[in-house]
Amino acid sequence: MSVSTAALDPSVCAPLPVLGQDVTVPLVTGGEVTYAALDYAASAPALQRVWDDVAAYAPYYGSVHRGAGYLSQLSTDLFENSRRTVAEFLGCRADDQVVFTRSTTDSLNLLAAAIPADCQVFVYETEHHASLLPWRDAQVTYLNAPRTPSQAVETLERALADRAPYGPALVCVTGASNVTGELWPVRELAAAAHAHGARIVLDAAQLAPHHPVDIAELDVDWVAFSGHKLYAPFGSGVLAGRADWLRAAEPYLAGGGASRKVARRADGGVEVDWHTTAARHEAGSPNVIGVYSIASACKALTEAGFDTLVAREQELVRRVREGLADVPEVRVLSLFGDDAPRVGVISFVVRGWNSSHFAAALSAEYGIGVRDGLFCAHPLVRTLLGSDPQDPGECGAPEAEPGERSLNAIRVSFGAGTPDEHIERFLRAVTELVREGARWKYRTEDGRCVPDRGGIAQVQVRETP
Repeated sequence: MSVSTAALDPSVCAPLPVLGQDVTVPLVTGGEVTYAALDYAASAPALQRVWDDVAAYAPYYGSVHRGAGYLSQLSTDLFENSRRTVAEFLGCRADDQVVFTRSTTDSLNLLAAAIPADCQVFVYETEHHASLLPWRDAQVTYLNAPRTPSQAVETLERALADRAPYGPALVCVTGASNVTGELWPVRELAAAAHAHGARIVLDAAQLAPHHPVDIAELDVDWVAFSGHKLYAPFGSGVLAGRADWLRAAEPYLAGGGASRKVARRADGGVEVDWHTTAARHEAGSPNVIGVYSIASACKALTEAGFDTLVAREQELVRRVREGLADVPEVRVLSLFGDDAPRVGVISFVVRGWNSSHFAAALSAEYGIGVRDGLFCAHPLVRTLLGSDPQDPGECGAPEAEPGERSLNAIRVSFGAGTPDEHIERFLRAVTELVREGARWKYRTEDGRCVPDRGGIAQVQVRETP
């Protein structure tokens, strides 16, 4: 998979309007500044278009399915039309199902509950925990982190060739790393999986917001992603793809909506006839607003011109990488090397800095929100940092004082709503912090590095080596 930027001028594409773009935050050094949200990989800000669409629908909010009233029928139509919008956005095949869930994590746990009992699962250690951990009841083979896209394909082919020749198998792979932003060779991995009689599920949580995803073109069996990565509010997700395993599995949740008919048996028990459609795994009252917000985001990205959005984001990626390369103390983390195509997700460490301290200073002194930690991808970050699996460190700040060695990293991430000024401020802040040090004192509190109430630090200018 590659990102195409041919013949596109990023300057003609302005950032898409998002919520919070005018929010100001206080600085410990005095005054306020417009908040620079550079943590898109965790949760992207909701598009203004999405919020407006939801606000316009809100007065007509009603129960979904089976309601006779006008608002219920309108909400049901909106819910099912949203399903069709998502299917079109993902390039679903005619017989694919789109199941609405709470998140990518929920989607992959649903699929894990639906795989056949004797299924073998193959997953790289580089996965986010959402796709690394759900397969607890399956026979799982964890694959070592590859160092090139071709090595990723070769590693999978060897593992599949060594498996038992009969029985179902499933490969789980990310489309874009939530740590390095690097694009994985999804189409090639799908071909390898199918050549060995396996199926493949694509974790597109970081791919779908940054790059078009087409199930048919990539030839994957399922795609999972979250609304809150795709410029929609929290609490909604998607699992889309082949219907057979989903139809054959017990409902993910038992309850109303998943059942077509429930009757008492002569022996006193209950007989249930479950749906075979996506409703089978959507028991309970659905999150209509969450589903509609995903559909609205899909429409907004499509109408804005995804190719143009990709081109602009690639320009931002270039600026960030070049800016960080100008600071010798900064090391950008990468599996596949500097030339690997990637989305707007970049992780790095700074020599002489605890990562939590650096992230806290970016926030408190510059109004920039990034993320620090292991990014719910502990094995991958440990591999990239060259740390021992038994070394301390967790998904969050380590118990280390500012200036002490950190086993975590810093992640900056951005996308369709990121203004140029946020990128410029970030790069300036990195340079100033490395060259001049923090202007404020910091301490560790409840595992987090926070500004000390004591006040201004004694700044010592650091000489550039």
